Amino acid sequence: MSKVVLRESLNEIPAASQVRRDLAGDRPTADVEMARVLGTVPFRMALETSGAGIAHWKHDSLHDIVEPMSHHVIMAYNGTVQRMERRSGQSVAIGTFRPGVVIIIPEGSSSRWDIPKPVDVVQLYLPQATLQRVADEAGARSELLERTAHPDPVTSRLLLSATDVLEGHEALDTLFRQQLMDLLATRLLAAHTGSPSTIGPARGGLAPRTLLRAIERLRSDSDADVSLAALAAEAGLSRFHFCRAFKDSTGLSPHAWLRQHRLEQAMNMLRDTDASVVSIAVTLGYSSQTAFAAAFRKLTGDSPSDWRRRAR
Repeated sequence: MSKVVLRESLNEIPAASQVRRDLAGDRPTADVEMARVLGTVPFRMALETSGAGIAHWKHDSLHDIVEPMSHHVIMAYNGTVQRMERRSGQSVAIGTFRPGVVIIIPEGSSSRWDIPKPVDVVQLYLPQATLQRVADEAGARSELLERTAHPDPVTSRLLLSATDVLEGHEALDTLFRQQLMDLLATRLLAAHTGSPSTIGPARGGLAPRTLLRAIERLRSDSDADVSLAALAAEAGLSRFHFCRAFKDSTGLSPHAWLRQHRLEQAMNMLRDTDASVVSIAVTLGYSSQTAFAAAFRKLTGDSPSDWRRRAR
């Protein structure tokens, strides 16, 4: 499982000596280039060592050139409506920032941006290797088009929801992020390539024994790797096909299944034991009592303490 850096309310922009570059050594990763151009730090970011990740930025007006990056950058806007301009060589694109539109900066491209007002935006940093893997698994082409304030409410909604779902639980957050990456890559291949692809529906679920092994791994209280890559490898399937087959078998994605399982564990412990909320949070693998309480309230509408009082 690749190491993840979770950043929230950062205090400094990476120095030049900290700039990570791709294997060719000639392009900065997207998070570093965005920090340079935007002149600030992300409101929140979940970033893997590969540079793949999700970042929520709130920044002032922008008048600068975005240099070529080692990732595709996909943005969803979450602010007031405003006009913006993007120049790539002799080409000029004028668009309107509004909820429901997306911006795509393909890997290696460069353009000048003129945005007159402050911006609230969520960005996905997608490696070409991830896009190519999903394309190969789905039998699709992988050349992304450049998009400027292009209407796509599906992609926009998926991306804007991302920063609210990180729960302070390593296994859950890793599964969610990996599933979201693959889901967004699939959506991009279907809607934003030169030859949009029709990706067919799932064909059947997992074999019973394979499903049982996957569920046993997800339910394990040990340090078993429950990343999407590990689950798919044990099933002998690609990540793309494993997710589809698992959902066809259970009605839930692996992330949703594990989240439901953790909720049921929490409810059982709150109802049947006198363990403190803090100890339950630790036992279930949450990074803090606050993270556990926020995740529990999101699913039930109650705090753990209020739910316990009503359940007894």
